[in-house]
Amino acid sequence: MTSGHAPHLEIAEHAATITLRRPGQHNRIDPDDPAAIMDHIATIRATPSVRLLVLTAEGERTFCSGYTLGQIGTRLDRSLEDMLDAIESLEIPTLCALNGSAYGGGTDLALACDFRIGVRGCRLFMPAARFGLHYYPGGLRRFVTRLGCSAAKKIFLTGMTLESEELLRTGFLTELVEREALLTRVAEYRDSIALCEAQAVRSMKAHINAISAGEWDEASGRAAYEASLRSRETERRLAELAAR
Repeated sequence: MTSGHAPHLEIAEHAATITLRRPGQHNRIDPDDPAAIMDHIATIRATPSVRLLVLTAEGERTFCSGYTLGQIGTRLDRSLEDMLDAIESLEIPTLCALNGSAYGGGTDLALACDFRIGVRGCRLFMPAARFGLHYYPGGLRRFVTRLGCSAAKKIFLTGMTLESEELLRTGFLTELVEREALLTRVAEYRDSIALCEAQAVRSMKAHINAISAGEWDEASGRAAYEASLRSRETERRLAELAAR
């Protein structure tokens, strides 16, 4: 049963922002939320002007505490996993603005994004082993491929809490900022990405992900590179640069 407010979508200035809105429940993910977020993703894909997806939450304590505990043992569908995979595979860059700590599935929600900017003092806690729960495959894959085997083992096998400085050191956080600087830094990412050529960004993101997954071949990378050299947009941008 859903309580509180469903995730909200706002589109402005080349960015789409999905905000979790249950601060009183540590911005947990309720059973109906994955479908709502999938609808938001469909809207984003249908809006060509959007160049960046930002995921964030209300409040100052918790970014997300993961899936509602009472539903973990009774609702064993793939809706949460499919939602996280959809965020990970979104063609445009994605940024998680961690307004607070992340727990359980909330850690994977952040990790599904390309960039993660956290506020100083935020923490990570993965309680799966304490519940006797073997984490779902996509989540384990993301932690191992993005953070490495050693960091993933510490997070999953010990149930220890990681502080913000360690999250930055392990690569879980792309950047660590003071709370008052979070929105400014997110806006700087948004504006920088908007200056880049959209197709080049999409293409390179797809190829970087393929390299990370071990699914890339040099021929496809060469073809993408040569196609960009022949594009009119590249020609225009290079001509403008040369004329300065």
